[in-house]
Amino acid sequence: MVTTPLRQRMLQALSIRNLSARTTSTYISLVSRFALFFHRSPDRLGLPEIERYLFFLRDEKKVSYCLFNQTVCALRFFYLHVMDRPDLVLRIPNGRREKHYPIVLSAGEVLAVLGALGSLRDRVLLTVLYSAGLRLGELCRLTVADIDSPRMLLHIRQAKGHKDRYAPLSPIALDLLREWWHQTHPSGLLFPCAKDPLRPIHHSTVQRALKIAVRRAGITKRVSPRTLRHSFATHLMEQGMNMRVIQILLGHAHTRTTEIYTHVSPAHARSPLDSILPPRK
Repeated sequence: MVTTPLRQRMLQALSIRNLSARTTSTYISLVSRFALFFHRSPDRLGLPEIERYLFFLRDEKKVSYCLFNQTVCALRFFYLHVMDRPDLVLRIPNGRREKHYPIVLSAGEVLAVLGALGSLRDRVLLTVLYSAGLRLGELCRLTVADIDSPRMLLHIRQAKGHKDRYAPLSPIALDLLREWWHQTHPSGLLFPCAKDPLRPIHHSTVQRALKIAVRRAGITKRVSPRTLRHSFATHLMEQGMNMRVIQILLGHAHTRTTEIYTHVSPAHARSPLDSILPPRK
């Protein structure tokens, strides 16, 4: 953003609506990039510049749908809540997302990945991540107080949408957490940053540990921390768990978000050929 007063107005608008620090930082950065592209303050730019910039992002820079959509959301927020231009917001186009189903690991592949982890820290991190179906940020922000061992639950505080929820605590994960506690004696964050104990472990540390384990396990799928969350949900669905329960465990606001796992789970599909031909002996 070019002018400090304008930046302050946007920060205030974001703060009033209780948006997360990460969303605030992202929106400020994306509006700043938009202004820098034209070397003009965004309050002096309108629909022609917005359309030209979005065309540049999509057709020339070929950014991901996620970044394109974040830019649209940031610009809409700025022109609606900072500039009070609802007429302009209605004309900012949406991007059309290509539909891709999530990548899911089989139970055997999950075991192979967890078995390929070297350090105790990495085993704890990725075991908890899969066993509770957590988002990466939720894992990194876990504290000692979030472990409810008598009820075998993890308290996930202020997750996406600023909502608390509970996630299952596996006995295997609890044993690893206890071993981790005896080794490191954390008092606040379970997984603090090595350079600053008051800050959570960096996302890239977890991502790197998973990448190395996937390679060691000989898995060729594109695996990220979110893949373990997808696998958690799919495996529960294959075990016959009610979709509403899975929705609550994942912290999804809408059932339709959870329904995507019906497309990747073979438990809900049986080929008609199996009922026509007997199995070969």
